[in-house]
Amino acid sequence: MSLRLYDTAARAVRDFTPLRAGQVSMYVCGLTVQGPPHIGHVRFAIAFDVLRRWLLHQGDEVIYVRNVTDVDDKILTKAAAAGVPWWAWAYENERAATRAYEVLGTLPPTYEPRATGHVPEMVELIERLIAGGHAYDVDGDVYFDVRSFPGYGELTGQKLGDLQPAADTETDERKRDPRDFALWKSAKDGDPATASWPTPWGRGRPGWHLECSAMAEKYLGAEFDVHGGGLDLRFPHHENERAQSQAAGDGFARYWLHNGWVTMGGEKMSKSLGNTALVDEVVQRVRPVELRYYLAAPHYRSTIEFTEAALEEAGVAYRRLESFVRRAAEVVGADAGKPVLPAEFTAALDDDLSTPAAVAVVHEVVTQGNSALAADDHEALAAALGAVREMLGVLGLDPLDPQWADAGGDRRLVEATDGLVALALEQRTAARARKDYASADAIRNQLGALGVQVEDTPQGTRWELT
Repeated sequence: MSLRLYDTAARAVRDFTPLRAGQVSMYVCGLTVQGPPHIGHVRFAIAFDVLRRWLLHQGDEVIYVRNVTDVDDKILTKAAAAGVPWWAWAYENERAATRAYEVLGTLPPTYEPRATGHVPEMVELIERLIAGGHAYDVDGDVYFDVRSFPGYGELTGQKLGDLQPAADTETDERKRDPRDFALWKSAKDGDPATASWPTPWGRGRPGWHLECSAMAEKYLGAEFDVHGGGLDLRFPHHENERAQSQAAGDGFARYWLHNGWVTMGGEKMSKSLGNTALVDEVVQRVRPVELRYYLAAPHYRSTIEFTEAALEEAGVAYRRLESFVRRAAEVVGADAGKPVLPAEFTAALDDDLSTPAAVAVVHEVVTQGNSALAADDHEALAAALGAVREMLGVLGLDPLDPQWADAGGDRRLVEATDGLVALALEQRTAARARKDYASADAIRNQLGALGVQVEDTPQGTRWELT
């Protein structure tokens, strides 16, 4: 079965056929850097990272663009309240977003453009829309005329007559239609001078929707394969992107993919509601790889209800997989076994990226591998290890990947931990050799209290973090 994906525009699962064979172009809406990201913000990054890894595994070249919205009303407001320049506020939170992406093991984007670096492209796009009769200028503000584009509302299945006014400016009285949305906002009294750019319509800054259309076209061309983002972006953001780009003559995105929310207490996780769990804070309580597992294991279109108990359950499930990989690698070698994917795993990911079914296959093969380990069947063990590592690699969860094996890159910490545990185990071995079992048990119990589980096996003593 070839890859099939749920296309929001078609409201159906469709066969995925890229515009150019062997090459997939993806534009995924990144963060508006008004504050540090919570785990609801970064779910999109995990979802589309898994899709990208699956395409790469199948041999496709993937051009992956993830933008940064580094100027908007909320950034200006929060920076002013903090008493810092808006660009400094945006950059500090952009770095926090980058930390979150990296700590969760997402592959770096092919390009990561900032909105502020693409004003010339935005001005050019506005000029095309005005020339085509799809936009108009009123005293330095430029609006998209939604009635000029017959397909407006088709992405989200809405009729123009049912839509509410676009509440994106404080100057609705200037609009021909209250549902028209801002392409360009004129500079207002009190705005920082650095937050505006010269244009044929006067100084100002771009509307949010315009930014993505201009950057997508610059890096991927007039038509590309996949446009992705969170479910909350379908309307108005993606609806407006689609309208302005197609009105300007671009084919734009051929498939629209949207990931579900992370909720807390039944509400969408958001800063405005105060029900957030910042990535920087959560990864102090749980290992980043376990947080990635928690976000990757559910279907990307499903809703995840965030609770500490659910996070702990995910950690326990991942540690079971990790334990098998490390134990098997000690017996047959880390690279033993062919890296072959089970057909059931492939079928699961080809079926609209069904990670729950894919993860179930991983656990099933781990069960088989543990049986082979107990039976000392090295051939079957190697085959299971090769399959499990290959599957977890596609999901970005291979325990032996340097991202996770080196404790997030701190090799010194890993070496120190290995050395200290080895020293304690040497003392335990010496105590057992002289039949001082009380001391040997005490060492084992002390290690256990520190989260180090010791196991005596036919191959010798081994340990792992619980």
